[in-house]
Amino acid sequence: MTVNTRKQPTQPLWVWIRRRILMKKIEAIIRSDKLEDLKNTLTGNGLTKGMTVSQVLGHGTQRGFAEFVRGQRIVPTLLAKVKVEIVVKDLAVDEVVDTIRSAVATGEVGDGKIFIVPIDDVIRIRTGERGGDAI
Repeated sequence: MTVNTRKQPTQPLWVWIRRRILMKKIEAIIRSDKLEDLKNTLTGNGLTKGMTVSQVLGHGTQRGFAEFVRGQRIVPTLLAKVKVEIVVKDLAVDEVVDTIRSAVATGEVGDGKIFIVPIDDVIRIRTGERGGDAI
C-alpha cells in the first residue's frame, strides 16, 4: 500500500505559479558616490517603493589603487562599494535595470554589477499580504 506523503498546497496551483514568475530581486553593486543619484532617479521616476542598501567590500576588474602610507606602498585588496537591493514585479525589471545603468555608469572600470534573481514569494509581515501585493 502506498501512502501519499506530499503536502497538498493550500492554494490553487495557478496562485503558486503566478507568484513565482511575477517578481525579481535586482541587486546592484555600485560606487558609493553614486548612491544618491540612483536613489533620486528611482524614486523620482516612481519605479520603486523601497530599497535596501548595504555597505559591502569587494573587488572585480578594478582591484583597487596603490597608496603610500608612511612611505609604504599599500594596495587594498577590497574596495568599499554599496549594494542596493530592490524587489520589483517582473514586468518592471528591464526599466529598472536601464534606470540603474543610466544613473550610475561612468564608463570607467569599477562601475559595478547588476544581478537579477527570481523571487518565489514575498510576505508583508504587518498585514500578511503575499506576492506582488506585498512589494
